[in-house]
Amino acid sequence: MIELRTPAQIEQMRPAGRFVASVLTALAEKAAPGVNLLELDALAHDMIREAGAESCYIDYHPSFGASPFGKVLCTSVNDAVLHGLPHDYVLTDGDLLSVDFAASVDGWVSDSALSVVVGTPREEDLRLIDVTTRALEAGIAQARPGNRIGDISAAIAGVAREAGLSINTQFGGHGVGRTMHGDPHIPNDGRAGRGFKLQPGLVIAIEPWFLHTTDEIYTDPDGWTLRSADGSRGAHMEHTVAITEDGPLVLTARD
Repeated sequence: MIELRTPAQIEQMRPAGRFVASVLTALAEKAAPGVNLLELDALAHDMIREAGAESCYIDYHPSFGASPFGKVLCTSVNDAVLHGLPHDYVLTDGDLLSVDFAASVDGWVSDSALSVVVGTPREEDLRLIDVTTRALEAGIAQARPGNRIGDISAAIAGVAREAGLSINTQFGGHGVGRTMHGDPHIPNDGRAGRGFKLQPGLVIAIEPWFLHTTDEIYTDPDGWTLRSADGSRGAHMEHTVAITEDGPLVLTARD
């Protein structure tokens, strides 16, 4: 069921957006060669506790998950792109790290993700992050009353295809509210002018993710981490966005 929020409820969602943004900013600053993924998860755990927030991940157990997630972050490194289960791995120079984080504050959820290069970057990784960022921006620009889900999807896909990337539509954006995942599903490819008509009060997560040379993925033996079929690296960007009469309001903006 697609739910619409009142202007007052969208205001109530702002603290969750600010909190999620602050955690991702802290994690991006912390990520460096020599830092363990479990240290990043512990930092986020501490920030959740200090803020009186609640993790959306730790008890999360959807049908595609092997077991309850058990951590508060998704940390996907290099050929991993989504749902990376934090484990005993020390970041090394040149790693491409994607971090996805969702939390609830006062009963309202926000969800966001970013990708960063740890230490010395590869040019191709910087280009992939740039394309993914521009795809997110293009999708957000279409999140306006009167447009349709397909307009968001087509805008994301247009940026990716111009850069020569292929697109996987198994996992994409989604509704956000009292829970982390709700209707509607927002694939990263689609036809403009098609799908649900966007209305003020709709709150969604828009999340393009791409791999260098494939759109095929497989699940790691940990039962969660999704990796590229050919070993190529991936990037993932996400914001929670409220559609208002005045256009898109990015609740998880980090600036």
